[in-house]
Amino acid sequence: MSVSITSYLLVALILFCVGLYGALTKRNAVVVLISIELMLNAVNINLVAFSKYGLYPAVTGHIFSLFTMTVAAAEVAVALAILIALYRNKETVNVDEMDSMKR
Repeated sequence: MSVSITSYLLVALILFCVGLYGALTKRNAVVVLISIELMLNAVNINLVAFSKYGLYPAVTGHIFSLFTMTVAAAEVAVALAILIALYRNKETVNVDEMDSMKR
């Protein structure tokens, strides 16, 4: 039993749509970060699927996927540090209330 590229693309589409919905509608900053990670994982699935089933199958999609995971990990570390600093100042993680740099 072989899995086609359509299955991978459908899973990636569902993941990306869930992540986009979460990033655009939720007010909690942690949920927004998780939604962005879901969108990046959908991109990684696409990269690996096109690398495997592409016209010239190669390892480049896997390498780009590892690079994307590295950038995502750095992004989460910086974002969580900023979020902790904002929580200490404003005592909330609501995105709507983080609109100014002042106290």
